[in-house]
Order: sequence, then C-alpha cells, then structure tokens
Amino acid sequence: MPRANRYFLPDHVWHITHRCHKKEFLLKFAKDRSTWIKWLFEARKRYGLQVLNYTVTSNHIHLLVHGHEGKDVIPRALQLIAGRTAQEYNQRKKRKGAFWEDRYHATAVDTDEHLVRCLLYIDLNMLRAGVVSHPRKWRHGGWHEIVDPPRRYRIIARDRLKQLLDADEKTLTDN
Repeated sequence: MPRANRYFLPDHVWHITHRCHKKEFLLKFAKDRSTWIKWLFEARKRYGLQVLNYTVTSNHIHLLVHGHEGKDVIPRALQLIAGRTAQEYNQRKKRKGAFWEDRYHATAVDTDEHLVRCLLYIDLNMLRAGVVSHPRKWRHGGWHEIVDPPRRYRIIARDRLKQLLDADEKTLTDN
C-alpha cells in the first residue's frame, strides 16, 4: 500500500517525532545524540529551518519547527539529519539496516496554549522518563539555548519563538 501524502501548511508550527528502529536505544550514547544535534545545526544553516525546540532521547527525538518556508524545507532537513545520523552510526558500529522506524511523524501545533504545552512537553521529556530531575540536567535538548543562548552555533530561532509566544527576552530567560 502506498504511503499517505504529507500535507504542508505554511506558517504553522510542527511537532515532529522520529523513533529509532524497533524502539531500540540507538541514541543511548552522548556521542550519537550529539551527532543528531550537529546535523540539526547543519540543516538550520543549509535550509533555513526555524527550530523552536528539540530534545534527543535514547530511542527517539522531538523537534518543534516553524514552517514559514517552502514546503520542501522540513522534509529535506529531516532527510539530512536522519540520513547522516544513521549513516555515521552504522559506519562506526559496522552495522547494516534501518536506523529509524518508518518516517517521522509531524503534528501541527496551534500558536496559543498548545505551543506552550508542546514546548514544556519537549523540555520535560527526560524528566518524565526519570532520567533527570530538571531540564537543565539534560544536555541534548533546546532548553539550555532558550534560557541562555550561546554567542555562536545557535540552533533555536529565538526571535521567531518570542514572536510566536508574544514574549520578551526576560520571559524566555526566567527559569
């Protein structure tokens, strides 16, 4: 049976999830999670992907993006991130076969309370799993960059996030 077509709605926020093949813990090591983040940064640079938040767990990822751009940006960015992450992992482990379970799943998010709940859901993912006691203790997510943005190598589109939340700088940095 053919796959269902994806629909793109411009100027929407998308919550994307992508699970490792057979729910295996293929991202259990920090090196592998960092590889995924490295390719997320590259996708932001290469395609102009507007990332609002993300977290990389041991067996899946959460990504919140703004679909302001053309309909091909999100799929091309995810193809780059997922493909290169899998390729590097498989080469390093001398492994063959699928890394990701099917295609990524994208859900449109309203830019009201739903957006705030989604941001929190992503930030609190590892806390709910019992891995950390606070999002600041999980290094492989966007919480740190939202609260304390780096001078270089930024991934989060803070200006877009502030605009969508109708927030100021102080609101984003209060933790």
